[in-house]
Amino acid sequence: MPYAGRMSNADLFINKLERARVAAKTLATVTTAQKNAALEAIAVALENSVPEIVAENAKDLAAGEANGIGDGLLDRLRLDDARLRGLAAAVRDVIALPDPIGEVLRGSTLANGIRINQVRVPFGVVGAIYEARPNVTIDIAALALKSGNGAVLRGGSAAENSNRALVALIQRALTSVGLAGDAVQTIDEFGREGAGRLMRARGYVDVLIPRGSAGLISTVVQESTVPVIETGSGIVHVYVDATADADMAAAIVTNAKTHRPSVCNAAETLLVHRDAAERMLPRLARELLGAGVTVFGDEATRAQVPEVAAADDETWATEHLALEMGVRIVDSIDEAIAHIERYSTHHTESIVTQDYANAERFLAEVDSAVVMVNASTRFTDGGEFGFGAEVGISTQKLHARGPMGLSELTSTKWLVRGGGQIR
Repeated sequence: MPYAGRMSNADLFINKLERARVAAKTLATVTTAQKNAALEAIAVALENSVPEIVAENAKDLAAGEANGIGDGLLDRLRLDDARLRGLAAAVRDVIALPDPIGEVLRGSTLANGIRINQVRVPFGVVGAIYEARPNVTIDIAALALKSGNGAVLRGGSAAENSNRALVALIQRALTSVGLAGDAVQTIDEFGREGAGRLMRARGYVDVLIPRGSAGLISTVVQESTVPVIETGSGIVHVYVDATADADMAAAIVTNAKTHRPSVCNAAETLLVHRDAAERMLPRLARELLGAGVTVFGDEATRAQVPEVAAADDETWATEHLALEMGVRIVDSIDEAIAHIERYSTHHTESIVTQDYANAERFLAEVDSAVVMVNASTRFTDGGEFGFGAEVGISTQKLHARGPMGLSELTSTKWLVRGGGQIR
């Protein structure tokens, strides 16, 4: 490797990845107590550095507003006192979780006396590419560290100041407890070219996780030579069945859409059974309208609630990430499931019903990472599931599916202990 002061841009990039890999090898062998001490140092640093981080985040927010990135992304980008203290609390939630490394998944003693055990081990170096979400910097770093992995983060230009401050904070916290600060790296300074290099960093990075728009995720899946865990965009549905309780339906639908519309578990489409529409659709639509939601309805919906805008095929295929929602009346649970199958990104779907058979059928037949009965889709979240934080919500079927916590950042290996046996 050339002298550091004369390194090319490409050499500097590889140097960061090599340092992360060396640090990850050490991190894989440290004790749970050491990892937890590092995480507590991160939590304390977050609490003690609120003004400095908010100031850096303000630079990103100002640039985002000037560039017109939209209210949804601005909301994801924003860090304030409450959100930073929430991140510190999430880090402490990760501390409280069992360390997955070394967990024995299965084992046996063979007839010849050889003992075999399958145990959890770290991946090594986890790469992440995400957009305008500085909270993800903390979430992924905390989960990577607790699971014994290094992390290389590409958080995007929209959050570059925030991410630089957060990664520096993490590195200082690691060093303060005797661990290598190199275990967590940011490659934001390399821009889009760095993101492309990270996708091709097979041999340096063991797994790559994209979080963000459908376009970003598609690009990473198609172009990466590093194995990818696909986290999907969220065209999320709530289906109000014929037997649904009106009060429950109103509460769930309104929460699923308006609680935080800029995130992937916010509902984008409301399907209402025709037998329930007359008694509750006007209420559902008007509660959404009253909450500031722009509602797009099919012809049957507009016949009951004329003030909603007209929906088209694009409505059902759009992840709005804003106070916008499509509403469609369906004739049966079969039609609801067929609509979901056609338009869903297989993230989260929920049915509101008092019919046990329909509930169980919905759970069995809807092919999404998370399928719910009588609950808001906003619960699809690693923190809500008890994971402390999440790396993302996987919509693929290999290795991990749904909210990804500590165990999803591990692989396995077999330990074989013999006494001289030969075959």
